Amino acid sequence: MAQRKIFAGIKLRALRETEKLTQAEFANRLDISTSYVNQLENNQRPVTASIMLGLAETFNVDVTTLLADKSDRLIVDLKEIFADPLFAEMPLGLQELKNLATNTPDAAHAFLRLYEAYRKSNERMAGVDDVLMREHSGNLQTSYEEVRDFFHYADNYIDELDRAAEELSAEAGLDDHQKLERLVAYCAEVHELGVEFVLPNKRDMIRQFDRTRRIIRINASLEKPTQFFQLANQLALLEQTSVINDILENANFKRDEARAICRIGLGNYFAGALLMPYAAFLKEAEIVRYDIEVLAQRFGASLEQVAHRLSTLQRPQHRGIPFFFARVDQAGTITKRHSATAFQFARFGGACPLWNVHRAFEAPTEIIRQRAETPDGKRYLCLAWINEKRAGGFRQPTRRYAYALGCEITHADKLIYSEDLDIGETAAFEPIGISCRICERRNCTQRSVPPIAAEISISPDERSVVPYDIV
Repeated sequence: MAQRKIFAGIKLRALRETEKLTQAEFANRLDISTSYVNQLENNQRPVTASIMLGLAETFNVDVTTLLADKSDRLIVDLKEIFADPLFAEMPLGLQELKNLATNTPDAAHAFLRLYEAYRKSNERMAGVDDVLMREHSGNLQTSYEEVRDFFHYADNYIDELDRAAEELSAEAGLDDHQKLERLVAYCAEVHELGVEFVLPNKRDMIRQFDRTRRIIRINASLEKPTQFFQLANQLALLEQTSVINDILENANFKRDEARAICRIGLGNYFAGALLMPYAAFLKEAEIVRYDIEVLAQRFGASLEQVAHRLSTLQRPQHRGIPFFFARVDQAGTITKRHSATAFQFARFGGACPLWNVHRAFEAPTEIIRQRAETPDGKRYLCLAWINEKRAGGFRQPTRRYAYALGCEITHADKLIYSEDLDIGETAAFEPIGISCRICERRNCTQRSVPPIAAEISISPDERSVVPYDIV
């Protein structure tokens, strides 16, 4: 297989501007010509191995940041949009989409927001979604979607909070199975906060903070990992206020509602990082070959918390395996999604029915494995399982979710889950897609709708499982 060419014009330009160098000065430091720098910054020339070596030695650049191509996920998002018949008379090829995502990513993101506004405006006019009727006409991207995109394009890694949580874990001695008790003691000693574990009158109450009396109340019927997580979340909102405010300011959210949602998300991020400190967690994950059940036991965490944490291990110069992670409810709706891989979740419509996460509800006691191949030719090892979230008591609500965790097959040999699988057997990989509306496969018997960009042929004299042929 030919080696993939690396284009990193935007990153090189950002590095040069950070160092406050002209193109001529930057070229002199790398011992290349000024015209060569200009070509590199405009993605007219790929970054060679010698240039990478020069960047590492001269500017202490982590070359893995150049290899991590965030434009891949942006290209897939653009491809999904340009599958709309609206663009039938002006189709863009893959190379044009790559140029758009690589050379002008800000414009590409703006186009994504514009298309979302167009799509939802049409839905409003058709009366499809009453909720959208209450959206402000000038901003049709919902606040949750804004926050989703913030984490999505940050690779779900927030360096400032991650390192702060790691330092606090060491300072408070949260390195054994008495983590919750130690965190309660830390809150009392450092912040004069009381922590009460109560059986609430309000059945769906998880956590409450009485600011006047400085008491944090947590539902006593929750499992210990959840209690720790909730306490750590509240602590983050108190102790990391300035860091979180800086992150929110730089995120440039359009509405206060999005900022409020993201603030909670950043608190959740800190809580997960405090429960599973980066270096210690990554080291243990490599030792146990990413066995999520063993990791849950050793860090006093839930499987969901472990899987989510695995998807955040993207610290520069100390990266773990890039994972994707998703949570799906019984209706098939993806309620949580994170990806440090090229694996894409549909922005519009439902997920592929062939994805093993849907089968997890059928096997509630197992971790289901799947060797999967997406339409772009990438192959993955996918894990799926379910869990029930109970609030305690016979009449208390119970929520059921399926979870998905996966990585590219090139990393699968590092996972215990690949031990008895032939990851080189092509026929063993099941074809899955992003969603039916943009999937190009023509022989899928689980297809729910035709591809939005394709024509179909329907014959009254023939009937197959799928009642049409894709032309």
